[in-house]
Amino acid sequence: MKRKIFALVALVSASLTMSCGEFLDVVPEGYPTQNGFFATDKDALDAIDAVYWGIARPTDAMWGRDLFWEQGAADDIVFTKSRDFNLESLNFNAEHSWISSAWNNLYTYMANAQWVIQSLLQKGENNLSAIEKRVLGEAYFMRAFYHFHVAYRHGTDKLGVPYEPWESFEGGWNNQIFKQQESVVKNYEMIVDDLKKAAERLPFFETYTQADYGRAHKAAAWALMVKVYAYWAFWDASKWEEIPALVDRIETEGHRDLLADCADPFKIANNYSQEYIFSVHSTGGSNPSGSEFTGVCLRNTGWGYYNGWGSIKPTHDLYEEYMKNPGDRRLQLNLVGYQPAINYFTYFGHENFRYTENGDNVLSGYSIAKYMEPFTYGNEVFKDGVLDAGATAASNPHISTNGDYPTTDLCLSLLRHAEMVLFKAEALVMTGKPGAAKELNRLTKRAGLGDLYTEGSVTMEDVMHERRCELAFEFTDRFMDLKRWSRLTGLADDYTTSKILGKRTRGNVPADANDPDTQCTVKEIWPVGDGATRTWKESCLVFPYPSQEIVKAGGLWKQPN
Repeated sequence: MKRKIFALVALVSASLTMSCGEFLDVVPEGYPTQNGFFATDKDALDAIDAVYWGIARPTDAMWGRDLFWEQGAADDIVFTKSRDFNLESLNFNAEHSWISSAWNNLYTYMANAQWVIQSLLQKGENNLSAIEKRVLGEAYFMRAFYHFHVAYRHGTDKLGVPYEPWESFEGGWNNQIFKQQESVVKNYEMIVDDLKKAAERLPFFETYTQADYGRAHKAAAWALMVKVYAYWAFWDASKWEEIPALVDRIETEGHRDLLADCADPFKIANNYSQEYIFSVHSTGGSNPSGSEFTGVCLRNTGWGYYNGWGSIKPTHDLYEEYMKNPGDRRLQLNLVGYQPAINYFTYFGHENFRYTENGDNVLSGYSIAKYMEPFTYGNEVFKDGVLDAGATAASNPHISTNGDYPTTDLCLSLLRHAEMVLFKAEALVMTGKPGAAKELNRLTKRAGLGDLYTEGSVTMEDVMHERRCELAFEFTDRFMDLKRWSRLTGLADDYTTSKILGKRTRGNVPADANDPDTQCTVKEIWPVGDGATRTWKESCLVFPYPSQEIVKAGGLWKQPN
């Protein structure tokens, strides 16, 4: 499932660099200019494929690892290597590099989408070919996608984020400083407007051939709209009303649905199944591409078989969340560890491989299992993160032969239908309408728990539990969930509940990390001995702008605090 991608890096000045090759490969092809471009369908495809590069370029940035570091401020993971531990203590500020990196990347690729939209509209939509009209829809979707990730992470009801559509400027954008919107609600209004325009122009996923798998489609626009409304409801509860019918439309018209088993969405064979909505297209082998997050999640050194990075580990608190309902198969999907129920797994063709974490500098007793299916195949031997050329056992073509770029054939999900089901259930609870139990039971039945919920008795705590169990270690932003729930459920008007500030990083720490049968002790693994504390303040609700951006704006922008 590969397709061509042409990497176009359009900086805010609209200077461009073109690249092409197999999906995510980079082979320079020269420097096109705005004038004379978009003369053919190929030009339009080259330009929009570059916009997708922002979700899948081969670096740590964005959906490789960087955005996931923010989850260190939540309760499901603990860092295992030297990272910005100010995230865990909620002591982040505008000078932190991970904030500026995400900001710059999001605005850069938003500018790519802006340029495509402006250029095609200048041709006149009535003059566009069928391909160009679809590309325009893709550009609207991707502009909304990047805009959304800036808006909710940095904007509040009192101050939005800088944004203006290029086509609103007479003659096109003229390098002026964007207006900072007066409220993030205004940003959400513009994002939804883009998604409606995208949905009008995009085809349904099933009309695509394999060569175009990974592109935006009509149901993806509706799904992102659902997520925007859910986050918008943080400031305006009436937006919950928009969600149930939209999720139904995703199912009936968009033909999205749940797979039979909770583990099915995380199998290579189901990359583009009915549960798929939008993902980072990834490949392994000798020509790796896409997101390296699967290798990031694999245990450090991969038990000697592969250069797993093990940058993050699950907490014991998450294990206990699954154990609230013993028999939940999502435990085995998400965690491997010293606990008997999750101590055995298949790895490089070895059945009943047993978990240990010897050599790790942080012992939590667990590793992330959700993305390990590609590592179950074959029986190859790796040395220093590179495939041993002398290995003669059955090959594993599903993983990158470059352990320093540990991609696999498993695509990284960014939107899948299970999240839509959860948002519908949440909306029904928040509006006091029936049906939430039916939606949650769709998930619990395939997790081996049967019909767990009864109509009329579902609470927000039930929704919160199911969302945590279903979406662990996905790019669905658990930290944002904790922040929005603290207000929406009335758990704490001042955001100071234990849901955010509590001692949430406990591990199941082994006495002998080399022994899979070792005795383990549940104890706190962060903060450890350094007196670190977590102090919540209102400014933690969103991330600050990079301070240099405030300077560049000449005082026209203010920090959102």
